[in-house]
Amino acid sequence: MQTLPTPTTANAVSSQQTFDTTIKRRKTRPVRVGNVIIGGNNPVVVQSMINEDTLDIEGSVGAIRRLHEIGCEIVRVTVPSMAHARALSEIKEKLIKTYQDVPIVADVHHNGMKIALEVSKHIEKVRINPGLYVFEKPDSNRTEYTPSEFEEIGDKIRETLEPLVISLRDQGKAMRIGVNHGSLAERMLFTYGDTPEGMVQSALEFIRICESLDFRNLVISMKASRVPVMIAAYRLMVQQMDLLGMDYPLHLGVTEAGDGEYGRIKSTAGIATLLADGIGDTIRVSLTEAPEKEIPVCYSILQALGLRKTMVEYVACPSCGRTLFNLESVLHQVREATKHLTGLDIAVMGCIVNGPGEMADADYGYVGKTPGYISLYRGREEIKKVPEDQGVEELINLIKVDGLWVEP
Repeated sequence: MQTLPTPTTANAVSSQQTFDTTIKRRKTRPVRVGNVIIGGNNPVVVQSMINEDTLDIEGSVGAIRRLHEIGCEIVRVTVPSMAHARALSEIKEKLIKTYQDVPIVADVHHNGMKIALEVSKHIEKVRINPGLYVFEKPDSNRTEYTPSEFEEIGDKIRETLEPLVISLRDQGKAMRIGVNHGSLAERMLFTYGDTPEGMVQSALEFIRICESLDFRNLVISMKASRVPVMIAAYRLMVQQMDLLGMDYPLHLGVTEAGDGEYGRIKSTAGIATLLADGIGDTIRVSLTEAPEKEIPVCYSILQALGLRKTMVEYVACPSCGRTLFNLESVLHQVREATKHLTGLDIAVMGCIVNGPGEMADADYGYVGKTPGYISLYRGREEIKKVPEDQGVEELINLIKVDGLWVEP
């Protein structure tokens, strides 16, 4: 029989040793977008985008307000024409008059220099896509881009970007350089291929132009519809920025994630992986659903990672043969009674085996101990044992005694 080696003091983990489980976020420069600051030591910012045509003033104002009221901190709108750009002035004015001033990002595509200049007068941030800002007409016969052709287009980009950069710089406003894997410029595709490297080089070209004009109120995004590509692009972008001494905040998202459960899982897989690495300062979950459905997913991701505390954290075991009550039903009752609270951890555990140990970090615990009865805990301390049908009511009373209850 083989004898396992005895751990030595050099490689054994002490039972008294503690580990820091908090996520260490990458240090980035703060970028102001209206009354919201992205990066620095500020919380990860939640964003979404309205579906309404920006020419519909009333509809756009209503959509922006609905998103903001449920926690969306920056709202993006699409601006495909000069008429849409001018409409932003009315949207802003009406928002301020009927609600409040909400930070807005204008999404500008396809030869958007004039449009971008117009919107920069009315809103706090302009988003441009490097692959579309100066449109390069595809040539089916092309086999390469010569250095002179590459440089010529680079000069054209600088010529068209410079007025926008100066406008934003002088007004103290911001720009998002938003690279999309699916819309890289033709010369980037020829030079680097359809790769994360091509995405990074596309962003860096625009960043260097901005820096040459002493403009650094920049947020960078590297979105893709495939999670591995998205993760690789952001990690490579961080690597390159670190080498170049750049500290721009990053906007995270899996573009075109779809809908339903898979859309949420796909978005979480990409966004949460990077956030856990300390990468990311603002996020959007892009669902093929009403924009309002995106906000709870964003906050759930941030709460699960311990990056923001905006709701009750529920800890519940998966149930097994030891469970002494209908765990799913009771969890639902507890959630419905307490979901309006913020900043609390509440555990619902089916039996004493998993109870006190697994819920040790919770503020309150609801534990099945004997048939027909549950025990209520404050932290690790058992406070009282009550009949099961009084459990939720008594939990609320315990929270009230501690002064942490607010009416729904």
